[in-house]
Amino acid sequence: MSLLRRVEQAQQAAGSRVEAIPAEQPPAAETAAARTPEAPQAPLPRIPRAPGREAVLTDIRTRVLGEVIRAFESLLGATDANEVRNSIAEIIDTIIARHNFAVTRPERLALVEELVHEVTGLGPLEPLLHDPTITEVMVNGPHNVFIERAGKIHRVDVDFLNDDHVRRIIDRIIAPIGRRIDESSPRVDARLPDGSRVNAIIAPLSLVGPVITIRKFSAKPYTVRKLIDFGTASEEMFDFLRHCVMARLNVFVSGGTGSGKTTFLNVLSSFIPEDERIVTVEDAAELQLRQEHVVTLEARPPNAEGLGEVTIRDLLRNALHMRPDRIIVGECRAAEALDMIQAMMTGQDGSLSTGHANTTRDMLRRLETMILMSGYELPLRAIREQIAAAIDVIVHTARLKDGSRKIVSITEVYGIEDDEILTQDIFVYEQTGVDDNGRVQGELRATGIRPTFMGVFKSSGLDLPPGEFGIPPEDPAKPAKRGKARWTIGVATDEEAPRAKVGLGRAVRAGGMIYISSVGPIIPETGLVLNGDIKDHTRLCLQNLTTKLESLGSSLEKVVWANWSLREPGDFDVFNEEWVRWFPGDSPVGQGTVMPPSHRRAGFRISIGVIAEA
Repeated sequence: MSLLRRVEQAQQAAGSRVEAIPAEQPPAAETAAARTPEAPQAPLPRIPRAPGREAVLTDIRTRVLGEVIRAFESLLGATDANEVRNSIAEIIDTIIARHNFAVTRPERLALVEELVHEVTGLGPLEPLLHDPTITEVMVNGPHNVFIERAGKIHRVDVDFLNDDHVRRIIDRIIAPIGRRIDESSPRVDARLPDGSRVNAIIAPLSLVGPVITIRKFSAKPYTVRKLIDFGTASEEMFDFLRHCVMARLNVFVSGGTGSGKTTFLNVLSSFIPEDERIVTVEDAAELQLRQEHVVTLEARPPNAEGLGEVTIRDLLRNALHMRPDRIIVGECRAAEALDMIQAMMTGQDGSLSTGHANTTRDMLRRLETMILMSGYELPLRAIREQIAAAIDVIVHTARLKDGSRKIVSITEVYGIEDDEILTQDIFVYEQTGVDDNGRVQGELRATGIRPTFMGVFKSSGLDLPPGEFGIPPEDPAKPAKRGKARWTIGVATDEEAPRAKVGLGRAVRAGGMIYISSVGPIIPETGLVLNGDIKDHTRLCLQNLTTKLESLGSSLEKVVWANWSLREPGDFDVFNEEWVRWFPGDSPVGQGTVMPPSHRRAGFRISIGVIAEA
């Protein structure tokens, strides 16, 4: 039985009835041409018409689309595109002739194209997905479709028949990757074959009908040259980031929604050498790495029975058993941040990831929150110490008012002090104005601060360009900040180690008494802070205090009042055990206070001050 005959029988069984719309008959030549199936190479745009004519065409389109969709289920599994196109053209010609519809040849071709998209593609979305200037497609129910072009959102003249039509397109998107959407699971994340990211949500969560959001990706990944031409950053800045990736610094990309984080992560990933094994972990696979040795892992949602879920955390733990040189997590959203930080600290140097945040500081705060979501009761200081130790560079991206996407800061994370993560901006975007076309003008410039990891480039065998990216040379008059331990090559000698400038104990005589300020656990022979626990620090502090008192003609026995500052309140019991050994009888009157920041920076666990008789 012919395909056309099957369609006619399906129409009769459905009892479909369509009234003819009175209109002028098209010329004979045009009718003949309309009966010849044609295959245009590109989607035909909808032809502008007068308001009255457009209403008639809309009515025709709705009736024809509805009739063909109902009768055309047999074509949904067809694989030959030409067969589908020719059959659709034949059916449309039959329907037009039967109901005496008046359509021109271009209008008929546009109808054929729409039906081809309906059967073989994503229906009304196909022309939008093929438009390279569109970066985002947003369907808010069947009659409200928006796109993003050049960073600006516009409404487009695209319609679905009804909610069921939108649902059918959603099902077509998610079916190939084994996802589902229904009332029990009314939201889903998916991807298109080209890597474009898709989110869909339906009733009862959406009150405006089925909603589809598609973040389009270029068929070919953006290159450094392309982003430079777009004004994302300068060539010099990309060269600096290339050095960071090749030197195996851990880089985190932060930014708001639609700021270009994933696109930029793709570019950063292109700097990874070809001889390294890369494992990527994503919720929905989007990254487009071009290296030869790449393993792509994608999370899986639970099935209809709520079983079989594989989370990003599960994949990250598995990735550690796959002998990766680097791990790339497409985006940290929740508890997987803890596993990502752990991976960065356990041998996978040079790993990359992204996260949503408005500023660099907000990104650090969000990471703390995400780690707390893991369920482990970790002290906040421990969390911050791990973040500071793991992440080396944060690149913050933003979408500016003119719709352009730019790198607005490159920030180093170099340590922790007073329970706060230490950061310093190496480059920041300085806006200089807005041109006549409303485009933001500015430049990413060096701040004049030299990062502590500059020595890593040399130790990694990387040659720095003349001028070193505009970063100023080291100033001998200013002491360099201490970098992270894993960047230090070899063991520092006593001459290279920093001397403590606090904790030496200043003494004053007054009224027959000697007042000595805080004495720290400093080794007298070297001037360095002792590397030990609270008991070792307490013992050395008291030895130094004894020496100080005896040099002033006093002793521990003459101490009448004492003050101690502990770094950690939980160390008090151990400190007190050592304290009573030095004061076995009546201990001097004393009190504990909060350790000042200067002593924390020096690495003291305790410092002690006293008042003694002269």
